[in-house]
Amino acid sequence: MPYWRLFYHIVWSTKDRQPRIDPAWEADLHGYIRGKVSALECPLQAIGGMPDHVHIVISIPPSQPIATIVGWLKGASSHYANEHFVPGKDFAWQSEYGVLSVSESRLSKVVAYVLNQKKHHAENNVFDVLENFGIPY
Repeated sequence: MPYWRLFYHIVWSTKDRQPRIDPAWEADLHGYIRGKVSALECPLQAIGGMPDHVHIVISIPPSQPIATIVGWLKGASSHYANEHFVPGKDFAWQSEYGVLSVSESRLSKVVAYVLNQKKHHAENNVFDVLENFGIPY
């Protein structure tokens, strides 16, 4: 097995950036995503978010395409949300996502940022490059 140390900060939002992630089931949705990441053998460093988007910090092996992993996570998690939480099954993610590589020296700062999403948003202290990734509002 090759040696690799690859870290990515990935963000995706709900369709039309509508606040569709209910705080009552947000932790369960994040737990589901955590389980899927584990099944893909991609170490998860952090997960966090707001009612209209999710952040993850993840290590993805070089043998796995980032787009494939993100697409699989988004598809599986939207299916899970529709099956368990959303009446009418109309929960969906936007097709876009953002991804940045993270250096190991900055990893702890990015992880802290993701884990403290609610605080950063409440204080209007967000980093645009870590929030939007070109995802339209």
